[in-house]
Amino acid sequence: MNAALDSDLYRNFISYMKLDSRLSGILHVLLHMAERREPLTSEALAAHMNANPVQVRRVMGGLREAGFVRSERGHGGGWTLDCRLEDVTMRDVYAAIGSPALFATGNRSENPSCLVERAVNSALGDTFRSAETLILERFDEVTLADLSADFHRRAVEAGHVWPKER
Repeated sequence: MNAALDSDLYRNFISYMKLDSRLSGILHVLLHMAERREPLTSEALAAHMNANPVQVRRVMGGLREAGFVRSERGHGGGWTLDCRLEDVTMRDVYAAIGSPALFATGNRSENPSCLVERAVNSALGDTFRSAETLILERFDEVTLADLSADFHRRAVEAGHVWPKER
């Protein structure tokens, strides 16, 4: 195998180009929101996510429809949490943002009549479905409260201390 094509840098570069980081970004933002009492504007949230405020409003709209956040217009308005952290799982958030593809890898479909391609696609498809099932089950197990607790543990280890009651 070509060493250049087998390098970690090459694989990471190719994978990075296709990654959808909305779930990670929204979970990040929700945890920031949990730490704040005041509303956060779409612009402030966009800065946390390194995204465009219009994109943020679109994604936050899905979270609002799911009942996880609310928004208020006008001076002093913005987005606030509208749920208990213990009641929302990563899977809930994943569904609220449209259930984006979990894998950047897919089946080849250039020659659907090729029996080799069919065998490979069948094996890969079964594997992807099994892996997706496991990932979604794990998403069901992790709540925003779990993520917040992990954040607070890491903050204390790093020497930061926040009030426990919010």
